[in-house]
Amino acid sequence: MDASHVTAAVAETHRVLGPHTDADWSVPAGSLEWSCRETAAHIAHDLLAYASQLAAAPADAYLPLDLTVRPEATPADILRTVTACGTLLSSALTTTAPTTRAWHWGPCDPTGFAAMGVAELLLHTHDIAQGLALPWTPPATLTALVLARLFPDAPEGAPTPVLLWCTGRATLPDHPRRTSWTWQASGENTPTR
Repeated sequence: MDASHVTAAVAETHRVLGPHTDADWSVPAGSLEWSCRETAAHIAHDLLAYASQLAAAPADAYLPLDLTVRPEATPADILRTVTACGTLLSSALTTTAPTTRAWHWGPCDPTGFAAMGVAELLLHTHDIAQGLALPWTPPATLTALVLARLFPDAPEGAPTPVLLWCTGRATLPDHPRRTSWTWQASGENTPTR
């Protein structure tokens, strides 16, 4: 995965959520404990964190930074922040050597950071869409790439339902619903999200 996939996922998030910034974003985002507003801010935070990790390439920890979205920010403001942070991640992916490794619960290459960025965008856009009662599911082309990179042991099946199952958001026939999960961005498992 690469910068083009992050750019496509950012555009999809904007396409789906942009027309609904006047809705009540204080409602829960799907099955999450966060509101839609908090979930969108979380997307931006993680995209910025991934871009920063790639830029600095620390070997053993996350950089000591956090994104703060001001309380007065509107949903439209937060979506612009998501776009900005997604663009920063895409830029970092474009300018980072493929051999670069940066810490994300172990050494992670740029494709892992791209996959995590796309996963954050797709999964949390899905959560927000559920909270706002929008009929949307992540596109299969991008979910297939995320599954291949982050969930190599995923069960067979259509990529979008499988990704939603892998992350505890849906059921699959013959598979119990997941209550915890990890993805494999580096050589080691990352914590449950």
